[in-house]
Amino acid sequence: MIQVSRLGHATFTTPDLEKQIDYWSAVMGLQLVSRGSDAALLATKLGHEAILLERGTDARLVRLALQARPDSDLADLCKELQNQGVKVERRSNISPGVAEAATFLDPNGTLIELHTAYSFHPPDLSDTGVGPLKFGHVAHRVQDVARVVEFYTQLLGFRVSDWMGDHFAFLRCGVDHHTLNFVRYDEPRLHHIAFEVKDWADLQRGIEILRKHGIHLVWGPLRHVVGHNVAAYHRGPDDIRVELFCELDQMKDEALGYWEPRPWHEEIPLRPKRWPKDTLRSAWGFGSFGTFPGYP
Repeated sequence: MIQVSRLGHATFTTPDLEKQIDYWSAVMGLQLVSRGSDAALLATKLGHEAILLERGTDARLVRLALQARPDSDLADLCKELQNQGVKVERRSNISPGVAEAATFLDPNGTLIELHTAYSFHPPDLSDTGVGPLKFGHVAHRVQDVARVVEFYTQLLGFRVSDWMGDHFAFLRCGVDHHTLNFVRYDEPRLHHIAFEVKDWADLQRGIEILRKHGIHLVWGPLRHVVGHNVAAYHRGPDDIRVELFCELDQMKDEALGYWEPRPWHEEIPLRPKRWPKDTLRSAWGFGSFGTFPGYP
């Protein structure tokens, strides 16, 4: 089975490339590592590519890069996908850090760029903007959650971390509780993207940086129940919802099968499970006893 190990970068189209570059660099604190007339690539200050921007007529997620085990053979991965009926195309130089990739569509219509080798960018020692540790996860609204979950678990090696009812699934590919989320909606589209900061103090600092730039939170700060991350959400200039988070549950050992115990867990040890459909979205914080408009 193919084993995805890490979330790579996400590619967005945007009608205002300059405004997006300014937001992702000056506000979010990513480093600009490549720039052309119609595209720009930004990485974390620690060297991981995170956001690729391309000039377009609308703002949307068009591609998502995923890294498989570095010791995997890309040709073998292509054959495995083709044997499962997936139409695959090889592409070169999808970004400065990714020389070769196998591309294919997932059931949600997102183009996946699966790669094995990755080259880090030099660290950026500046303290501009939020400066997240990494690009943490992507959440989608989809019409058929079970179908998408089957695709990612059976073909790409993701594991189901939790379900909320039968309409909301959390998938992991590494130690983090979730790398991809899928929630049932009539209209499929991106729900949000998320970036990890190092701790509570950094989350507060990030929120204050957002405020200085005139960006208000749309939800949080709060602690989620499923995943237990402390989170705060805002919208960037293209109306994409962005989450800043820390303290996400982690499973350090798949053989043990439980999340690293924390004082705020409902059960000790806490294992992957199906939470009731009416489970609260947060244990405390704004929206703890309900939802806010636009968030399921």
